[in-house]
Amino acid sequence: MAMEAQHLPQTRPAIRTAAERFGVWERPDLTYSPAVAKETEHLYERVRDFIPAIEWPIFAPYIHAINRLKKERGAVILAHNYQTPEIFHCVADIKGDSLQLARDAVSVDAEIIVQCGVHFMAETSKLLNPQKTVLIPDGRAGCSLSESITGADVRLLRERYPGVPVVTYVNTSADVKAETDICCTSANAVDVVNSFDSDTVLCIPDEYLAMNVANQTHKKILTWKGHCEVHERFTADELLEYKKADPRIEIVAHPECHPSVLAVSDFAGSTKGMIDYVKTNRPARVLLVTECSMASNIQVELPEVDFVKPCNLCPHMKRITLPKILDSLLFMTEEVTVDPAIADRARLAVERMINLKN
Repeated sequence: MAMEAQHLPQTRPAIRTAAERFGVWERPDLTYSPAVAKETEHLYERVRDFIPAIEWPIFAPYIHAINRLKKERGAVILAHNYQTPEIFHCVADIKGDSLQLARDAVSVDAEIIVQCGVHFMAETSKLLNPQKTVLIPDGRAGCSLSESITGADVRLLRERYPGVPVVTYVNTSADVKAETDICCTSANAVDVVNSFDSDTVLCIPDEYLAMNVANQTHKKILTWKGHCEVHERFTADELLEYKKADPRIEIVAHPECHPSVLAVSDFAGSTKGMIDYVKTNRPARVLLVTECSMASNIQVELPEVDFVKPCNLCPHMKRITLPKILDSLLFMTEEVTVDPAIADRARLAVERMINLKN
């Protein structure tokens, strides 16, 4: 008598980690040898005004190892404008603000993306590159804006304001993006808001950005009390004191600052807009009202400009360091994933932003 076939339950194959897929490599020799000195000499020329010669032997072996390893891994390094000069100018392949990095992430020709920025940026790269491996050197690199709101908060806002479009700043988690109609950055927030026919728009979570958008549109803007812990510390009185001390100073501010700060500034714009303004106008002295490292990164290209630095640092951006970038490439950590249940909706909000015709 034939035996009855047994139907065993099928098991889903375990998801392999990035370390299992790509392997873990041995740590390279980090000695500052004559060969390393020679191969990194051209990079030191870019940052010699910010890194003393006596410190370069500490940085150079890491930079040399990272640049070699990323090629062998087939990896590309994305760096935000707030990264320190040794990262921004010595190991990064693609550099820019949130919008620029989001756009460039779509066309990245690499299996591995290392995001030198904060966690929401790495999530955005993963949303736009679901088949690629996205790493962040330190998963604790967060953002006060991103942490100020949740997807549940957005759902409650929709219940309170039915039918009102929701424009969400890209500085948010994928969970929040999934509940929104479209994302925006500081560079295109006004255009995104004006793209809706509605007379009222929810612009969240950055309260100051929303208030500054409201000053540039006829629409009614509903806000959320989220703030950037770097930009909220700047005050108009502080900037006026700089102007009083030297009337020649041009003040260039980020729209995450309070509207009173923008009111006493000579120009306001995204980090890319700020950089373009300084490159175009070449002011003798300029004060960038944003994260401190960006001034150093621009000054590499504009040594003739005197940057006055009220040095407000982002503690989250500064979690990203050369040793952590090297470990990220060696051990394929920390891999960024997005729950498939929310990834498609979150991706749609980001793609709408990228594809918006200005």
